This record gives sequence, structure tokens and C-alpha cells, in this order.
Amino acid sequence: MNFEQTEKMPGLYLHIPYCRQACHYCDFHFSTNLKNKTAMMRAIVHELQLQKNYFQNSNSSILQTIYFGGGTPSLLDTEEISLIFKTIKDNFSLSSDPEITIECNPEDLTIEKLTHLKQLGINRLSIGIQTFNNDILSFMNRAHDASQAIEAVKNAQKLGFQNITIDLMYALPKSTSQTLQNDLDLATSLGVQHISAYCFTLEEKTVFGKWEKQKKLIKNEESHDHEQFTQLYNHLETQGYEQYEISNYARNGQYSKHNSNYWFGEHYLGIGPGAHSYNGSERQWNVSNNTKYIENLENDSLACEIEHLSKQDNTNELILIQLRTKWGLNLEQLFKKYGFDLLKEKDQKIAQLLHSELIEIKNNCVFLTKKGIFLADGIVVELMV
Repeated sequence: MNFEQTEKMPGLYLHIPYCRQACHYCDFHFSTNLKNKTAMMRAIVHELQLQKNYFQNSNSSILQTIYFGGGTPSLLDTEEISLIFKTIKDNFSLSSDPEITIECNPEDLTIEKLTHLKQLGINRLSIGIQTFNNDILSFMNRAHDASQAIEAVKNAQKLGFQNITIDLMYALPKSTSQTLQNDLDLATSLGVQHISAYCFTLEEKTVFGKWEKQKKLIKNEESHDHEQFTQLYNHLETQGYEQYEISNYARNGQYSKHNSNYWFGEHYLGIGPGAHSYNGSERQWNVSNNTKYIENLENDSLACEIEHLSKQDNTNELILIQLRTKWGLNLEQLFKKYGFDLLKEKDQKIAQLLHSELIEIKNNCVFLTKKGIFLADGIVVELMV
């Protein structure tokens, strides 16, 4: 049975807002100050307890996926992760074979740490490598080097982890086509099942963003980003990796179940500061402030804002998430769920995009072409209500 035909179940995301040090490019919510980590674990556990009925109005309340993100969840010790797992099992129903992912930095993945993660039931590792070039790693203020990254993957494989994804970045500062090729050759030689590849972007509130304002760092030309994307896409395709979402590539159909369910519009619960949740009718997001998050939970209160979604909101959401995937935007589903006839309402835009060979339509689904993938954000905006 194809992945898209299997029964979907909701997912649980846990945001662990701590990092060993701040990467110069990152604008996610995190802190390098670990002094309140114990209080944070208590707060996360309490939020799980308060949110145990979040999926009661969903088609299914059985968790298929659990995803530890951040931040750097691999900073947690075994006792902390064990406490979170116990709380999840005490308050939620799990499928018989859930996908359980943890994001890790290579420097954390000692044999001892990997052994503990496996014993806890974690069966998917997402390892943040970004590049194997030591000069660029240092420039980005990463805490590991290339040898640690390679060793982390090989140690995980030796211990029996059979579902490993690594993060790579392309169009990095100081990166050339040869730098990227070296990264791709090393990444594919490791034989990992999945690669997530992200285009470097300059975010305003990061160190790199400040350097750009000070003229210490020059933003790449769009043509450079496009060339590196094309190089990456072509190489991974020749190595048997299928691009099933713009930034995600898998061998042998080993897609991320957690992310794929999100792209299919499945419900998910986000726990921790800055985490987002979606139940079909509402979207909520927790405050991106560790102190306020902890204080709220200590007072038995959720630290979140809630947005009630309109039909237009849900229509645009479906267009946004599905068009990025290999399964395309399902026009029948769009009409049945939200009454939006895309071909009728956006007939001129569709005609232009077809003429420009940026999209194609088959089996009542809209797909981005290879040419259109690089312009995905603009295409999505043109098709939204």
C-alpha cells in the first residue's frame, strides 16, 4: 500500500528550547542558558498532562509519531527523556509501531548516549550536520567538526539505527560548487536513509543578519542559490534519493511519517515554548519565552494563543503544504473539504503557470515542475485565496 493511502494518525511534537551554543544563522527559539532546565522539564510534563484530551475531536486519538525538536533535544539526559516518555504513555494512546524521532547534534552522540536513546524506544535520528567543511562549520559557530559528524552516523548504524536522516545546508557563505559536491559525496557515501537539505537564508535577528547590515557578509545572488539547488537535486537523484517534498529526500520510500502527516493535513499537538498545534479548526502556539512558559504551567495555565481558522485559512493551508510535496495539491480534496474550485477560481493564473511550465496537472492534482520547485513560494502565493 502506498504511503498516501495508509491510515493517518495525529502526531506529537516536543520543542526542547536549549542549545549548547548559538549558531550564527539560526532564528529558532532556544536558549544557551540551562539554569532553568529542570523547571522546564516539569513544565513540559505538566503541559502534556493538561493537553491529554487535545485530540478528542479528531478522527483518531492514537499517536503515530513523536518528534523531539528544538533547539537541541540531544542535550537532555536519559532521565529527562524517560520522564517525558512516561508522561506521554500515561496520558496518550500510541500506535503499535510509532515513529519516534529526536533531533541530535553530532557532538552529543556518544556510544553511551546512542545506546540510551535506543533503549528508550527512539527509532529515528535526525542529525544536524549542515556541512562537512570544517572552515564553514567554524564560521557558522557549530560545535562539531566533520570527523564527529561521520563518527556519529557510523556509531548509530553500528548500534542498529535503521532510520537516520541528516540535515545539510546549501548555498552557504564561503561555499562553492566543489564544497557542496564534497558534502554530497560524503553524505551519500554514509548510506543514510533520508536527507533534509535547506537553502541558507539570512535571517534578520541572527548574527549573520547583523553582519549583513554591517557589510561583513554579502547575501548570495539568487542565481547562485538556484545553481546549488540544481546540483544537489541532480546528485541526490542519481544516488537513489527521491525528492518527496521540496527540502526532503528519501531512499526506498523511507519518508518522515511525522512531517508527511503534517503535509497531508493531519492534526498535531506541539508541547514546549514556541511549539504550534493544529486540530483542524484551530491553530495554537505557545509563547516563545522560557520564563513565561514555565510560570504559566506552574500556575496550571497553558501559555498559548489560539486562532480559530476560517474556511479561507484552511484552503490556503492546504494549498501551501500539499503543493510542496510529490503527491501534489489534490483538487478533489480541496473542493470537498472547503468548496474551493481552484481551476475555476484561478483559471488565468493556472493558465499562466502551465504556459511557463512551472506546474502540471494530472489525475486531478497540481504538481510543481522541476522548474517550478525553485519558485514554489511565489507560486503558492498566486494560488491562494
